[in-house]
Amino acid sequence: MSTWPTDELRKIAETDDLHISPFREDGKTYGTPTWIWSVVVNDALYVRGYNGQKSRWYQAAVREKAGRIIAAGLTKEVSFEPVDGAINDRIDEAYKAKYKGNSYLKPMIGGRAHSATVKVMPRETKAST
Repeated sequence: MSTWPTDELRKIAETDDLHISPFREDGKTYGTPTWIWSVVVNDALYVRGYNGQKSRWYQAAVREKAGRIIAAGLTKEVSFEPVDGAINDRIDEAYKAKYKGNSYLKPMIGGRAHSATVKVMPRETKAST
């Protein structure tokens, strides 16, 4: 599964409580949950690193490509995919709409954060036997 159920995506989009936990280097242990802004564009969930590519969670997400998020009362296993290009303009607009008036908005729509934009997709997990 790589697309979000509509109801889950709506709940996540409406809240400002997303915590991201990419796997640590062992690929099994979740990193410390980091509160981060999230937006939805074209039925997909995106996040950005405020400190750009130097953000620890971003480095782990790109390296390990998986982890989990906790948002809107949901805990979801996810995969991470760095994104670049024209989609960043649409993501900027979504950030402006969701976080209008916040003093952190300007850096989140700047070049440093653009370079650390990640698409977050739900991930199927294998049941233990």
